[in-house]
Amino acid sequence: MSDARPHSAGPRPRVRIAVADDHPVVREGLVTMLETQGDFEIVGEAGTGPEAIALVRERDPDVLLLDLELPLTDGVGVLRALQSAATRVIVFTVFDTDDRIIAAVEAGAAGYLLKGVPRAEIFNAIRVVHGGGSLLQPVVASTVLRHVANRGKADGSTVSLTPREQGVLELLARGKSNKEIAAQLAASERTIKFHVSAIFTKLGATNRTEAVALGVRAGLVTLD
Repeated sequence: MSDARPHSAGPRPRVRIAVADDHPVVREGLVTMLETQGDFEIVGEAGTGPEAIALVRERDPDVLLLDLELPLTDGVGVLRALQSAATRVIVFTVFDTDDRIIAAVEAGAAGYLLKGVPRAEIFNAIRVVHGGGSLLQPVVASTVLRHVANRGKADGSTVSLTPREQGVLELLARGKSNKEIAAQLAASERTIKFHVSAIFTKLGATNRTEAVALGVRAGLVTLD
């Protein structure tokens, strides 16, 4: 008798995660929750900013779940210290003020979640960011867009993207990683990296989140 079950796509790649929060109970709760996922592996915890920086440098996690209110060095300071690290950082905090959000995004946060979101959103954010994408909650994304719109451009020039760059930007806006974009556009990942770099240069962006925000402001892309 043949097996009628669909073939499995295979196990997800394991995501090595570090958690930084100054409240032990919160850290323990996060770790316990994250450990329910078979593809997540907790590689360390930190309770202060310097501990978080040292943890990332020593254990090289794929993703750091970072609170902003840390002793000695705050979360934005941690982000700035880790800008050259391969670890991707998701800010997980109670702070929803514009200045905190903008500072974190400009310092390199790949994701920004407010505490209290459903656990499924946290799991999804980790997987999206680990895959090379960026993820902001709607309230956070609107703050970033508002900041970019208010900032404007000094020379008032318009941005012109090639058709391929336009396609890449649209997929960036959907949170796609370079690998996913390459597969969808039938191009090599190296080629996509080149296009992403060109988009950053043309828009004056320093990261994927800012590139999407600037693209929205310029009318080049919309957020569905």
